[in-house]
Amino acid sequence: MSTPYALSRFQTIRRHTREVKIGSVGVGGANPVRVQSMTTSDTQDVEATVRQAIALAEAGCEIVRVTAPNVQAARCLKPIREQFAAAGFGRVPLVADIHFLPSAAMEAVEHVEKVRINPGNYADKKKFAVREYSDAAYDEELDRIREAVTPLILRCKQLGRALRIGTNHGSLSDRIMNRYGDTPLGMVESALEFLRICRGLGYEDIILSMKASNPKVMIQAYRLLVARMDAEAMDYPLHLGVTEAGDGEDGRIKSAIGIGSLLFDGLGDTIRVSLTEDSVYEIPVAQALVRKAMAAWVPVGAAGGVPDRVDPYLYSRRATTALPLGAGWVAGGEAPPRVITRLAGPAEIAVAAARFAGVRLGDTPLEGLLVPVCDAAELQAAAAATWPAGAVGFLALAADMLPSHLLAARPTGPLVLMRTFAGTADDAAALAGFAKWARAGGHALAVATTAEALAGAVLGDTVRQLGDAGLLFTLDDRASGVDRRHAPGRYRALAEALAGLGSRAPLWIRATEATQVAPAPDFLSRLLDASVLAGALLCDGLGDLVSVETETDPARALKLAYNILQGAGTRSTKTEFVACPSCGRTLFDLQTTTQRIRARTGHLKGVKLAIMGCIVNGPGEMADADFGYVGGAPGKINLYVGKQCVQYNLPQAEADDRLVALIKEHGKWVEPPAEAAPALSA
Repeated sequence: MSTPYALSRFQTIRRHTREVKIGSVGVGGANPVRVQSMTTSDTQDVEATVRQAIALAEAGCEIVRVTAPNVQAARCLKPIREQFAAAGFGRVPLVADIHFLPSAAMEAVEHVEKVRINPGNYADKKKFAVREYSDAAYDEELDRIREAVTPLILRCKQLGRALRIGTNHGSLSDRIMNRYGDTPLGMVESALEFLRICRGLGYEDIILSMKASNPKVMIQAYRLLVARMDAEAMDYPLHLGVTEAGDGEDGRIKSAIGIGSLLFDGLGDTIRVSLTEDSVYEIPVAQALVRKAMAAWVPVGAAGGVPDRVDPYLYSRRATTALPLGAGWVAGGEAPPRVITRLAGPAEIAVAAARFAGVRLGDTPLEGLLVPVCDAAELQAAAAATWPAGAVGFLALAADMLPSHLLAARPTGPLVLMRTFAGTADDAAALAGFAKWARAGGHALAVATTAEALAGAVLGDTVRQLGDAGLLFTLDDRASGVDRRHAPGRYRALAEALAGLGSRAPLWIRATEATQVAPAPDFLSRLLDASVLAGALLCDGLGDLVSVETETDPARALKLAYNILQGAGTRSTKTEFVACPSCGRTLFDLQTTTQRIRARTGHLKGVKLAIMGCIVNGPGEMADADFGYVGGAPGKINLYVGKQCVQYNLPQAEADDRLVALIKEHGKWVEPPAEAAPALSA
């Protein structure tokens, strides 16, 4: 399969877009990726909203969005704009966020530099109605939409305002849902309907977005949108975001997976990291993602597309051979991605064993332990180390560049031995020897190599002849003579090279110092690097083992690896929360509510809970969640099962208990584990 856009998935080539001006700030074209965020105050509280906008601008926010849920709020944008400019921020554009009410949009466009509309609800009321649309009936609906949105488009054109057509996965119209379903294609078609109306009126100052709380859906929707635009020679800029990403480490991981994956593929001109926290905390995360992506970008047109077997529009896990790792553990096949935790060396085994002894790991076990060894004696010592019964699934030894005398070592018990193999004849011979040794002893051999090495006849022929038994592959992240700026692309190339050789051996994703881009000496930087690398690959269906090796604390590395798997939707080890970031529409305190509900329900593995401040995306996101907690009116909560509201207007003081009762009623509740054995935390 060719790439979905005229870019290489193996190299970060920035997609060419037209420049769109939002006031004095350019988006797209040769401009840097712009960082934006949103105020969370009641828009009609002008003083509070101006204060928040100033705080965002001072933190480095380049575009500030403010909700306008009704005409009264939209009128307040005039004094907000005036006071924000008077405070010295006249060059920072304001964006009005509109849902449901064209009248609010028509008022807002008079006062701010850009208007965002949601094509799913700008002229539609979501009823989840099931209806078969004939072509004629569908065209009638489009005529109605055109009539509703045309006045706004013409006024934007007259005033020189920009417009964002912002599709949300959680608020697709019934018309789109009935024809295209709750799919990336439906998201794209929803935006294209409005885009065609704009183009028909000669209006081009447009930015597009395809937001979802599920990073896989979000990634696929943006890719499909770009492919559709490329087919019609359109080059509008993209605004990237994972909506309802949540808070804390989970929210940052989800955002890095969705936004970072696309940025590293050259897509995206402005971004927002949506966290259920004070919005100023979104800015450093967004800035770090932008800094890393732009450090990796090569100029537009530096290379063309590269053939690729991954379907970019539909998730499908790469088919692999099941590889036994000892003691009943398996990688690849139908097994979930395995987590490997790295220690500094054999001497750390006893220290780590004592630290982890008696700690409840629950659904985040120490599945694999990676220990670097430098000689046969260290190999024997590591292999002979003891752990509490059942504490570790298997042992992986990094025996990089070891001489052949290691073949004489006879460690007891199955191991994974990792070694680097380049493309020389000596390496090919060594690979054959080590593979024979591993198979004879019931061990596995992790081959660290590159797509370039496998492309050589010598090493490639050896891999083809050996077959998959006892082998897995990972990237030689320190190979010389290759561009290391785009680690996800290098892993994709490795998977493509293996496919070309007929190999279905498992793939091990290693987040190491060498895979970092624009590294900084803080945990956030390392979290983002690991999340972009592993998340991008996992969302493409690549990866059977994962290790985060940039953390010296094995507990933190273990926790981060499992959280990345959860964020990518490839392994569930705890409750999944879909929590919106709050705005002026929010009907309760989202931050404290989210933390409170997490404390009571965070142990429910496999359960997905949505906590939504208002009705805008609530019903749609309920379709992707098991249960929903949605603001229905000030101080009132509606509870959902899926997309069905089952309890209306509960007093918030009762809603938490009623949510737990609802989960129990549907058989999804389990009691939390005993506090006497606390779970491991970083």
